[in-house]
Amino acid sequence: MIVLNLCCENEHLFEGWFTSADAFEAQSAQGMVSCPVCASAGISRRPTAPYVNTGSGVPVASQRADASAAFPPEKAEALLSMLRHAARASEDVGDRFSDEARRIHYGDVEARNIRGQASGDDVSELLEEGILVLPVPPDEEVH
Repeated sequence: MIVLNLCCENEHLFEGWFTSADAFEAQSAQGMVSCPVCASAGISRRPTAPYVNTGSGVPVASQRADASAAFPPEKAEALLSMLRHAARASEDVGDRFSDEARRIHYGDVEARNIRGQASGDDVSELLEEGILVLPVPPDEEVH
């Protein structure tokens, strides 16, 4: 799994997780990568610093403090609101989520936004296959 720094044609910066650089290129060419802010499919890679594990990691408490400072609560709430809006506008496929996500990814059915239930193992397998999925905290209007 690799993390790439990405940018849309409107200069919105974000990260994307892919199984490889080739997986990013293939998904981008198929229009499957879009900006989480404006939904633009005009995405380019930005330089990504390599990660080297030195074994002397930063304590988890420090990581959390840095993350909350870099991502203020009002932005987190706005992002969560966008995700919930997208979930309300998607098709609920229930416990068939993993199967349906694969069918969409491999072109067996028409691409569409879906939501449903999947175990942690199912989500890990989907991500390993290069199928991007995102858990969204429950919303009374969606679930």
